[in-house]
This record gives sequence, structure tokens and C-alpha cells, in this order.
Amino acid sequence: MSPVLADVLQVAALIAALALVHRPLGDYMARVFSSEKHLRVEKWIYRSVGANPNAEMRWSAYLRAVLAFSAVSVLLLYVLQRVQHVLPLSLGFEAITPDQAFNTAASFVSNTNWQSYSGETAMSHVTQTAGLAVQNFVSAAVGIAVAVALVRGFARSRTGELGNFWADLVRGTVRILIPISVIAAILLVAAGAIQNFGGIHDLTTVTGQPQSISPGAVASQEAIKDLGTNGGGYFNANSAHPFENPNGFSNLLTIFLLLVIPFSLPRTFGRMVGNVKQGYAIVAAMGTIWFVGVVLVTWLEYAHPGTASQLAGGAMEGKEQRFGEGPSSLFAVSTTMTSTGSVNSFHDSYGGLSGGVLLLGMMLGEIAPGGVGSGLYGMLIMAVIAVFLAGLMVGRTPEYLGKKIGTREIKFAACYIFITPALVLVGTAVAMALPDGKEAMTNVGAHGFSEVLYAYTSASNNNGSAFAGFGANTPFFNTALGLCMLLGRFLPMVFVLALAGSLAEQAPVPATAGTLRTEKPLFTGLLVGAILIITGLTFFPALALGPLAEGLGS
Repeated sequence: MSPVLADVLQVAALIAALALVHRPLGDYMARVFSSEKHLRVEKWIYRSVGANPNAEMRWSAYLRAVLAFSAVSVLLLYVLQRVQHVLPLSLGFEAITPDQAFNTAASFVSNTNWQSYSGETAMSHVTQTAGLAVQNFVSAAVGIAVAVALVRGFARSRTGELGNFWADLVRGTVRILIPISVIAAILLVAAGAIQNFGGIHDLTTVTGQPQSISPGAVASQEAIKDLGTNGGGYFNANSAHPFENPNGFSNLLTIFLLLVIPFSLPRTFGRMVGNVKQGYAIVAAMGTIWFVGVVLVTWLEYAHPGTASQLAGGAMEGKEQRFGEGPSSLFAVSTTMTSTGSVNSFHDSYGGLSGGVLLLGMMLGEIAPGGVGSGLYGMLIMAVIAVFLAGLMVGRTPEYLGKKIGTREIKFAACYIFITPALVLVGTAVAMALPDGKEAMTNVGAHGFSEVLYAYTSASNNNGSAFAGFGANTPFFNTALGLCMLLGRFLPMVFVLALAGSLAEQAPVPATAGTLRTEKPLFTGLLVGAILIITGLTFFPALALGPLAEGLGS
């Protein structure tokens, strides 16, 4: 079988698997967040934190709960890293430095999972499991909760109440993330991923060089890092490490895990608003962008532009032989379009143009299909923008799902789409103007600029992947990127929840002959076009200085 045919069959199998679970998983999540019953373990959790799961919250109260929970999480994870050397199962590792502890705490709480450390030589078993793995679950659940709150804003009328954050957080964790992660971890162990709490093994390689091998609860963390679109690996090599991702089956499984919830949430949205066709329109827009990205990157990598790749007969630098160009490209596109950040190849080694596509996937706002929860609410914000643009073109007040998109709503949406570009472009400009930015670059010219641009794009969009040559473990970058992660995660949530509250207060508007049919393919095309135009106008100058200049010059 030719490599190209094998790659096509893998993509087809992945799409078939996602289509197979789209309806049952989406319907199940809709039932989870619509049910009035609480499981016994959920009641115990509510009592332990002093929360009343039946108390409805307005958007401001919902936001305060999100921010308070996340602030406490940052503090606890920071302290855990600073005292890990005195805790059991420390493996002899020292305390994490203050700037790196802040960066890591901000990273995992914001669902970014950017790693400026090498996991197998820095983090103890307790930090990995009680700190990082726990945040993999709850940070993903926070994203789902905010998305569900926005969906309720569309579904409800004449009320400012959006549900209860604590109930949504606990249900997302207990009923969705934990059960699927358990099944996924068992499959990963069966595929060859390790799972233990052993000590460090000092071995000698076949070349006579000493090597220390660190074990750990890898399979369980691998499962939730991909399912929750987190991305933080147990090892520095992340999913390129054979202990995390040993073979082709585990590779396809991890790609499926990082796509399955984001691609299923539009079905949940359709169910909760009472019109599943609306969910199909959203998932079609997501799927179109993702599929085009996969085709482009795979084609560009197989074309292996550039003198070095042409002389080598292939673009295999930075890729694992057990995966090859196709599966590596599929993983790279899926991880940059889902805010996951886990990698099975080094994106720094991709060609200028294919690396530019990976950057563009994050610059779109990671909405194709995006992170767990954040992808859906990001796409719904873009749908509001698209409806508004359509209303301007035909000269009527825009409506979406029976709600008028007025001045207040469009201001919230505009503020949302302004935040991450500002963080990316201003952060990149500041870094390039300071000695710290230039010293962190291991390349010069367009590729060196792309390293800095990629770092701020990844941090501000809560992705977590990086161009491997970028030296980010400095006090300046640990602090600057940590702030970008927190602002890029929680500032947009302010406007998402404010928009949800504004929509929930409205009375429903009956559909008329002039109402835009937002469940039709025409709207899907309009939505995709609006996303590409807005992103292009925002980021084209920066892309022209980096990946486009590199790609066209090779």
C-alpha cells in the first residue's frame, strides 16, 4: 500500500469514527447539562465546597465563580510546584523556580499547557498527578461550562439566568471527561503506553552512554491531555515519545480524542436550542476549515519544498519514522486547530508555508473545531458576527436563533475577537524590540520571527505547542507568556458570558420571510468566509513577515 493511500484511509477512518459518535455523544452531553438530577458523588462534591447546584446564576455571578475557581487553582498549583521537593514521590527533583512555577500554573489552569520545562526531569509524581492532571480535567470542564452557559443564553428568554457554574463544572468532569478518559487510558495501555509510579531507571544505551528513564502515570494523563484539549505531555518530547504514543493505533486514537468532544458539542448546541440543523451548520463550518487545513499541510509536506528536504527526498526532519509525513501532518493540524498543543512532531521543522497553515489554525481562534467548550463558544461568536455582516448587506436588523443582534450584543462580540489578536501582535512586537526576544531565537530572519510569533499565538490562543527551537524558559518569557495565557483565556470569557446574559434577557423574535436561514449551507459558507476574512485582515502582515516570506523564499 502506498503511503498516500494509507494516509487517505487514516483520515477517512477518523472522519467515520467522529461521525459515528457525533450524535450519541452530543445528545448525551445535552442531557447531562439539561438534567435536574444530581449523582450521589456530585452531591458529596457540592457539600464539600459549599455550593448549591440548584441556584441559578446571572452572567455576572457565573463569571465570578469561573474567575474565583481559576484563581484558586493557579495559587494551589503554584504552591504545589514550589514545595514538591518536600513531598512524597518527589523523585529527587528540586522545587520549580518562581517564574517557571507561575508560567506552568497559568498554563495548565488556562487549558494552554505550554511547557517551558522537561517533564521527566522536573515534575514529581505528586505534581504530575495531583496538580497537572487534575487541572487537565477541571480546566477543560470550565471551557465546557462557559460554552453551555452561552448556549443557554440562546435557548432561554426573558431571564438573565444561565444555570449554575458549579453544577456545570462537576457534571462535565464526573459524567463526561472522567468516564471517557478511563476508557481511553485502558486503550492506550493496551497499545503500549506506560502507567506506573516507579522510580527513575539509570541505564546504558547501545552506544555506551548513560541514560535516565523516568516512568509515571503516563497513559491516564495522555488520555485527558488529548480529550480535554490540554496538550501537556508527561515527557518533553510529548506525543512523539514512545512511552506516550507508541504506534500508529495510539496515534490515531489520540487524534480522535482531541477532536471528539469539540466536534460533538455542536450537536449538543442544536439539541439545547431545539434545532439540530443549527448544530449541523456549525459543525459543517468547523469541519470544512479543518479538512482544508489537513489537505494543505499534508500536500505541502509531501511536496517537501526547500533545498534540504529535496536533497533528502522527503520532509522527515522533526518527524517520527513510525508515523511518517501524513499522520504527522494530520496530528499537527488537529492539535493547532483544537487548542490542544500536544505534538507528535516538531512544528519548527515544517516548511515555511505548512508552518504558516499551522499558525493560521491558531490565529483563527482555534474554532475548527477548537478547544473543549472554547471552540463552540468561539464559533458562536463568529456566527453572531456573520449574521451582523449579513444584516448590514441587506439593510435589516440581524437575528440569530430568534434573538436580535443589536448594538450591545455586537459590542460584546467585537471585544471578544479583539483580545487575542491584540495579545499576539503587541506581545510579538514587544519581544522583538527587546534583547530577550532576540536571544531566545535559535534561527535568524523570517524563521526566527516565526518562532516568536508562534509562541505568542500559541500562548494567547491557549494552544501550548511551540516551534521547538524557541528558548522560552527565561524569567521574561515565563512571565510574559503566562500573562498572555491568563488574559487570552479569561478576558474572552467575560464577553462570552455578558453576551449570554444579554441574549437570555431578550424576548424571542418570530421568524419572517426576511429572516436569514442560519441552518442552510449558504450561512455555513458565509460563516467560513467571515472567519477567513477577519483573520486575514488581522494577521496577514505578521504572516507575511514570517512563514510567507520563508515559504516563498525557499
